[in-house]
Amino acid sequence: MAHLVETMAFANDVPWHGLGNRIDAHQPIEFWQRQAGMAFSIEETPVRFMTESPAILGPIMSFPQQKVLYRSDTKAALSVVSARYKVVQPKEILEFYRDLVDVSGFELETAGVLKEGRKIWALARTNQSATMKGNDILNGYLLLATACDGTLATTAQFTSIRVVCNNTLAVALSDGAGAVKVPHSTSFDPNKVKAQLGVSVSQWDTFMYKMKGLADRKVKTTEAFNYFLRVFTDPSNPATGLTNERAMTKAMSLYEGQGKGAELASSKSTAFGLLNAVTEFVDHERRARSPDYRLESAWFGQGASLKKKALDEALIMLA
Repeated sequence: MAHLVETMAFANDVPWHGLGNRIDAHQPIEFWQRQAGMAFSIEETPVRFMTESPAILGPIMSFPQQKVLYRSDTKAALSVVSARYKVVQPKEILEFYRDLVDVSGFELETAGVLKEGRKIWALARTNQSATMKGNDILNGYLLLATACDGTLATTAQFTSIRVVCNNTLAVALSDGAGAVKVPHSTSFDPNKVKAQLGVSVSQWDTFMYKMKGLADRKVKTTEAFNYFLRVFTDPSNPATGLTNERAMTKAMSLYEGQGKGAELASSKSTAFGLLNAVTEFVDHERRARSPDYRLESAWFGQGASLKKKALDEALIMLA
């Protein structure tokens, strides 16, 4: 079976998705670049073609409106994009963290390449952490990811990871803070992104205030059922009522005690428990071809969208 993860390195504990090769912590950026398989550049060349008539091949022609992106090491083609497409190099993803690691106390924990080089990411733990009721610990992370196939803008995203179950959740706030997306029609400026992102404790504190509010919000059985019904029903098909009943049933079982940390005071019969049931389902239980397919979905695809919907629905319960 083909895998999405081309190469990956991690420090400290094995990541929740169980992928990658372990390296010692606090390694320099250059070491991470080699071990994570990011020691290549994305090159480009104009699209070329040959005209053809019966038994005759014409001259090689150029199509300057588009270009082919390919890897410098393997020469493997990655995508065909507009001539205006701005590439973000693998080295730039890791370099983004250099001053954050050296000055701000961040620590790189995972970095790697997905889909043969089409997507690239690095994840660093910030110096932010919080403890909720029942000694339920959440740590703050900063994810930076990009793609060269048009499927993802270069995205810097604050993320929380719950220690007891390794559930991941984007730190998405109602005012849109917590993430910065740079379209490939513009150049990636790391300093500008950091300024927009606001690498500070304020957003983390706001996020944790909301999480603790969810942990204090007690939930009745009917409320829990209706929450999962809203999360796992596709609103674009109200007439047919398309609900993913299997997913809903599994998430409910996680909430009712089968999930990791479900019996902690922060989660038992609370809105925070509802949210964690969905994040655990997406990160660990949702059907996927392999762990790396689940990883890509949980961070960048349908899984990420489902977790955002779960967070939005949970926060409504605080109103």
